[in-house]
Amino acid sequence: MKLNCFLFMICLFMTFSAVANTPCTGPSCNVDVVLVKGVVLDKESRKPLKDVNVTAISQSKTEKIVSTDNNGAFHFIMLKPDTYRLVFEKEGYKKVIKDKVEVKEKIPVRINVELFEFIPISDREPSIWHFFES
Repeated sequence: MKLNCFLFMICLFMTFSAVANTPCTGPSCNVDVVLVKGVVLDKESRKPLKDVNVTAISQSKTEKIVSTDNNGAFHFIMLKPDTYRLVFEKEGYKKVIKDKVEVKEKIPVRINVELFEFIPISDREPSIWHFFES
């Protein structure tokens, strides 16, 4: 009898655990699902940039970070409606910041960005002032 009760309790626990870990997809969910997506391109070549870190920072200072895929595409899901700052960063490129990105409930937001390649001063051609330096 104790074994049957024990097995019943385990089954009951596993059932509630499975229900608790099921993602919420119905209209009764408390979490607003908002999709923010876009593409990041190289400004000069117009080719998609892979592995660009895209950070969404809300006004309450919570952050989410995603990276672009092979096609330069990125997307955020599960962002609550708010005003965000999007920061696009990749080594060898100038950081781009998009301020005041309004995310509203059930309205997809598309942000396309072009990054400039960052050329260190030491790799640039000498300026005209180079010839006058002693």
